Amino acid sequence: MPKQHTIQRTISVKGVGLHTGASATLTFQPASVNHGIKFQRIDLDNQPVINADVSRVTSTQRGTTIQAGHAQVNTVEHVLSALSGLQIDNVLITLDGPETPIMDGSAAPFVQALRSAGIEEQDEMREYFIVEEPIVYRDETTGSEIMALPAETFEVTTLIDFNSPVLGQQFASWKITDDYATEIAPCRTFVFLHELEYLYHQDLIKGGDLNNAIVIVDRLVSQDKLDELAKLLGKPSVKVEDTGILNTLALHFRNEPARHKLLDVMGDISLLGVPIKGRIVATRPGHTVNVEFTKLLKKHYQEQKKLKGKPRYHPDQEPLFNTVQIAEWLPHRYPFLLIDKIIELSENHVVGVKNITFNEYYFQGHFPNNPVMPGVLQIEAMAQTGGILALSTVEDPGNWDTYFLKIENAKFKHKVVPGDTVLFKMELMAPIRRGICQMQGTAYVGNRIVSEAELTAQIVKRSFNE
Repeated sequence: MPKQHTIQRTISVKGVGLHTGASATLTFQPASVNHGIKFQRIDLDNQPVINADVSRVTSTQRGTTIQAGHAQVNTVEHVLSALSGLQIDNVLITLDGPETPIMDGSAAPFVQALRSAGIEEQDEMREYFIVEEPIVYRDETTGSEIMALPAETFEVTTLIDFNSPVLGQQFASWKITDDYATEIAPCRTFVFLHELEYLYHQDLIKGGDLNNAIVIVDRLVSQDKLDELAKLLGKPSVKVEDTGILNTLALHFRNEPARHKLLDVMGDISLLGVPIKGRIVATRPGHTVNVEFTKLLKKHYQEQKKLKGKPRYHPDQEPLFNTVQIAEWLPHRYPFLLIDKIIELSENHVVGVKNITFNEYYFQGHFPNNPVMPGVLQIEAMAQTGGILALSTVEDPGNWDTYFLKIENAKFKHKVVPGDTVLFKMELMAPIRRGICQMQGTAYVGNRIVSEAELTAQIVKRSFNE
């Protein structure tokens, strides 16, 4: 797997924000491994840092805004797209204003700056989200759809259709082996001429200019209206004599709008926080649907990350504890001893095994015609597994009991039924102090997480021997 990358030296760019119109200096700084991409508002008290993470998105109105507390950064997608296209993993981005500079409306100025700073390999492997099955997000209202499909490398395809004689159906494709700097980065944002007044009255595009956006004229506008728009925007007026692309700019590519949408998709989904191995196909994408899709990816990534820690179970391998040995430590007896064996035990984690059979006593009353292991008993089985770890830290473990103090964030994701073999993995969340144990519990059946919870318990020595 490729290693992580950062930049070799600090470098800055200056400009105004597209929507706020505020001047800002944006500075890329090298960062250590596993730092990720972070923004820092150095113009605010305490210079707050904001992780470039989809959980921080607070607005997708004509751009993507991230926020932590009272600090926010507007229009992050072009900067993030440049970092994603150049495969840079770790950077601190300082900013002395509320919005990243729009520059020429593309990601090219950021790419040029980052390349000038030099890209440096680091001594840590890159972690990926690997798309293993199709993941689809649809917005029924807009007709937008984005899907992720399995692929060996990262690639993106965008399809747009604005139902306009000037800007109808277009598509663009890019994959990790293509040159992002020449194929995608130079593609500029675009806007329809008739949208400008609306956007202005929405307190947007204060930094808009005819040189930092492709203006599409799909309907003729009177000269009086053009003069009025120019006055609102504080710009010289222009004449429009025909529909098409406003002649203040020439297109870099015939399908530049579709390529810019691809640029935006790359920037928005980089808020996942890790690079992707998979193919993204986006139909009529926009910032809102991009972000909602990335939230869906985040859920799959978090589950995949948990599965990476899934224990390996070999039935023919000698267990560390069999049922008889477990009963020597735990006070539970039939029908409430819910662990058959312990297969892993360290200072920080333990793994227990439970083979579910049709003869379990609780199936007599818990959906007899549709036997399902009760969720509360899965939690109890986690606790018993964790009890072995906790008791391994004391002398004479058979004379201690374990009591629940708290259960948090319990989730039941799949049914557990007869024939299943459940692996219960318990991991310490903090060192054991005064007999109090905080553990993260995860239950697996095959390659699925069936339940999970955070458990807090206390081990207490018995005052007498039974």
